[in-house]
Amino acid sequence: MQKIKSLMARQGLKSPQESMADLSPVENLRIPSKEELRELREQPIDPQAEQEMIDSIEELYYSNDSFDMVQHELEKLPPELNLQELEEYRDTLKRQQAAVSKKVADLILEKQPAYVKELERVTALQTNLQLAAVICTNARRQLSASKEEFTEASLGLLANQRRRQLLTGLLKSLRTIKTLQRTDVRLSEMLEEEDYPGAIQLCLECQKAASTFKHYSCISELNSKLQDTLEQIEEQLDVALSKTCKNFDVAHYTKVQLAYTLLGKTQTAMDQLHMHFTQAIHNTVFQVVLGYVELCAGNADTKFQKMQYKDLCTHITMDSYIPCLTDLCKALWEVMVSYHRTMQWHEEHDKQDTSLTPGDAAAAAAAESDESVVDRSYVKKKLEHGLTRIWQDVQLKVKAYILGTDMSNFKYDDFIVVLDVISRLMQVGEEFCSSKSEVLQESIKRQSVNYFKNYHRARLEELRMFLENETWELCPVKSNFNISQLHEFKFMGQCRSPSVSPSRQAVSSTSPAQEELSLFQQFLQEGNPFELPTEKEEETEDVLASNGYESDELEKNVYQDYDSDSDVPEELKQDYVDEQTGDAPLKSVSRETIRSKKKSDYNLNKANAPILTNTTLNVIRLVGKYMQMMNILKPIAFDVIHCVSQLFDYYLYAVYTFFGRNDMPVPSPSLPTHIGRDAGPARVVGPACLYESSGLGLISSRLRTTLNRIQESLIDMEAVGETAGVHGAAEDRKEKVPSPHLSQMVVLTNSGTLYGLAQRVVATESLVFLAEQFESLQFHLDTMMPAAKKPFLQQFYSQTVSTASELRKPIYWIVAAKAIDYEQMLLLMAGVKWDIREIMSQHNVYVDVLLKEFEQFNKRLEDVSRHVRIPLPVSNVLWEHCIRLANRTLVEGYANVKKCSNEGRALMQLDFQQFLMKLEKLTDLRPIPDKEFVETYIKAYYLTENDMEQFIKNHRDGVSVSCAEYSMKQLANLVNVCLGSHINKKARQKLLAAIDDIDRPKR
Repeated sequence: MQKIKSLMARQGLKSPQESMADLSPVENLRIPSKEELRELREQPIDPQAEQEMIDSIEELYYSNDSFDMVQHELEKLPPELNLQELEEYRDTLKRQQAAVSKKVADLILEKQPAYVKELERVTALQTNLQLAAVICTNARRQLSASKEEFTEASLGLLANQRRRQLLTGLLKSLRTIKTLQRTDVRLSEMLEEEDYPGAIQLCLECQKAASTFKHYSCISELNSKLQDTLEQIEEQLDVALSKTCKNFDVAHYTKVQLAYTLLGKTQTAMDQLHMHFTQAIHNTVFQVVLGYVELCAGNADTKFQKMQYKDLCTHITMDSYIPCLTDLCKALWEVMVSYHRTMQWHEEHDKQDTSLTPGDAAAAAAAESDESVVDRSYVKKKLEHGLTRIWQDVQLKVKAYILGTDMSNFKYDDFIVVLDVISRLMQVGEEFCSSKSEVLQESIKRQSVNYFKNYHRARLEELRMFLENETWELCPVKSNFNISQLHEFKFMGQCRSPSVSPSRQAVSSTSPAQEELSLFQQFLQEGNPFELPTEKEEETEDVLASNGYESDELEKNVYQDYDSDSDVPEELKQDYVDEQTGDAPLKSVSRETIRSKKKSDYNLNKANAPILTNTTLNVIRLVGKYMQMMNILKPIAFDVIHCVSQLFDYYLYAVYTFFGRNDMPVPSPSLPTHIGRDAGPARVVGPACLYESSGLGLISSRLRTTLNRIQESLIDMEAVGETAGVHGAAEDRKEKVPSPHLSQMVVLTNSGTLYGLAQRVVATESLVFLAEQFESLQFHLDTMMPAAKKPFLQQFYSQTVSTASELRKPIYWIVAAKAIDYEQMLLLMAGVKWDIREIMSQHNVYVDVLLKEFEQFNKRLEDVSRHVRIPLPVSNVLWEHCIRLANRTLVEGYANVKKCSNEGRALMQLDFQQFLMKLEKLTDLRPIPDKEFVETYIKAYYLTENDMEQFIKNHRDGVSVSCAEYSMKQLANLVNVCLGSHINKKARQKLLAAIDDIDRPKR
């Protein structure tokens, strides 16, 4: 078919028949002749047979134009040819050719209209092509004309101009490249100047420019070099960021932050910053401790550099412990204040962004990208979270240092300095991140409890030594002496929270306005809260009186008022106070003793200075030291207060042991000889057990309970008997102290000194003064005591401190019992005849003897008062004891009477009234103690039988006016003496039986 179409194209508009006539000879063989075609047309057409004939044609005939059909058919011939078969095969081929030819002819005839139409279109196309050839000819003619009109010079000018422009751009690019080549030098200069933002900005601009000229071969190497330079800048920038962890500088940090912002690595910078702070803490503490360890080790070969920090802390010596701790806290403060200033910088930076004008704020908000907002939020959260993390690192480092050394053997002042520094550090933590510093509190509590147990044990032993060497001489202090004047109590005068460091109290007290500022506000720019005050001379305490007086002028006035000092012993004129050594002064003459008109108040001077000893002052100072420790570290408050109570307990027990128990021999069997082992003077032997039933001198049940408690809980009784070999009680005894012994220098048996009355007054009144000081401290102690332990403090005050004044009774009772010869009075009364028949107008001599004893007692009190002021409560107790004992002696003497008349009873009343009248001139004590006790006994002689029975019952049950009891002997004697006068034998037996019945339960 392709051959047919090509032939038709070459013949133009010829008819198919004409085209067939022009075929090549070979092709003529394939196409039927006209006669054949005619025959074919004339033959009847069977379309189905025709199609079957076409389908029987081999596929090879349709393959391609290069197919050689003749060769193909020849090859198909069998080796032996058969003419008939060949003719039949030839006829078949002819029929196939005729079918194909007929089919082709039908298709040509069928497509004839379309063929004609297409030929017409080809003709039109040929016409258009001829027109285009004409247009092109005209264009070429006109182009030749324009070329003739424009000269080559004009076109050359344009070409040169264009070339010039290209060269100008090239020159600019070359200059830029030259500048880029010189950038390294400028970048190095900027880095040396720490102008990191400028360096980064320049480097980024260079990179941008290099990307523009990357088509130049010289720029590719420069671009790589700029990238390396940028990485180097980032490394130096990281180093610069790490420098802000110790010495924060606003300008420096601003540059660094701006540089990271230009790099777009704000969040990365914050992560790096926190890593640097953590590293700074570790490196700082290690270097500080390492420096002190190597300094103390000298030339030792120990490789401290390779040690862990925790192990390194164990090599700190006691001498270098506080300086190292101080430097450690100073260095950590520098890190924390840098972090604080870092946060402050970011807060101010954010405020500046938010404090713009509305127009500027809108423009800034529009310009600010979402990424920038996210960065600021991230930085804020990271900084806030870093507070706790950094403080935790600080606590752990300081904890390792605190626990690395055993501080149990530190001096008190050194340990207080340690507590002071740690307390200040905890205050820093409170202000830094509102932390309660549990790690620091627990570590310092462990050290404090360990230290305080050893310290308190040593102080108790020291107190025992003081007490055993105490001569109970008066320590002269000024009349306005108060514990707040002592250095140990200075901290109480400062209005501050317990966490504020005592080392800064002086600063705080002088500038109240500054005290309100936090540590970060005070030391934000300069200074350090851990800088210890420079060593200076200890401030002297102006509490001791000069020569026992308030002033030299007062001393002068005293001697001027005294007309003659010839009676004053020479040693009393040579008084002095050694304020350097603190030794007790010699005694001085008493101004009040010289001038006083009140016989019962024996004062050293009008100022009534407190009575206390050096030991008392030492105890008070110890209490102050204990309270300092408690004030700084509240977690051990209960342990400290418990130890404070033991100081008071031991002092009270010592005073009672020294002066409240009478173990001395007595001159007469009727005088007191023994004080009960539990508490106080309890028994007296003598005629009719004169004092046993009187109740005089017995300590109260509350005081007895207190003394028993102290003895059981604090006193090591086994140490006295050398029975300490029992191992089972070793732990219990470790917390106890042996009972103290009175110094041999103190003599309590000399009647000339009223049996050591001066020492007794000093000891007892110093204890009372100590109790008063404890009372003044109760509120302060209560505020520091944990709520769960406050009942202990209340019990201590109600059952121990308040009982101090009750010791006056048993202590001064011993003096009163021995100062007056009651036995002599009994002997004199026994010689008096009471069964007289006439009323006497003259009292008996025993009254004068007794009054003389009281006068002598009064004179001795005055002598003692020249050495030690005798306060009014003391003199009242002494006079009360003496008078009560005298009245009971009178009753005992009257009870010894075998026979007595009414006139004899009147004489008893006369004697007693004479005694009272003279006694009232010697003492101001009113009313006279036990006056009714004597009068009631004398008047009981006149009672009837029934009244006598009721009298016996009342006065043996303690229901009398004075709540005093008469002894069984005294009541029986009263009944026996009345026998025959107004009581018969029957009534006598009845009354004696009643006395026996009442007394039986007491046996």
